[in-house]
Amino acid sequence: MRIGEMTACTGVTARLLRYYEEQELITPGRDRNGYRVYCPEGVRLIGQIRGLLAAGLPTRLIRDALPLLAGPQLTADAAFVARLRREAGAMQERIDDLAARRRAILEFAEVISSTTP
Repeated sequence: MRIGEMTACTGVTARLLRYYEEQELITPGRDRNGYRVYCPEGVRLIGQIRGLLAAGLPTRLIRDALPLLAGPQLTADAAFVARLRREAGAMQERIDDLAARRRAILEFAEVISSTTP
């Protein structure tokens, strides 16, 4: 299928599909005219990529995770597991930071609401 058909099947824009290709997440074939050609299995792959992105993984980790999802066994070496754990730790730091900011905003709202006539 060509890029227009893939966008229709996945809901992902052509620009985003080209970005996934640039990030080496997908590798479409090429026809004689040089147009991208996607296989039907690509629809499933795009779904996996979208799910991993929604989970907050960066494309550099997704690139390494996709072969694990395609294989018969879901196993990874210790280095990759450590990378995932570091990413989860970084996410937790961002969550903690956002929670602190949220508390500060609510405290400020409380202060200004009690001083408003």
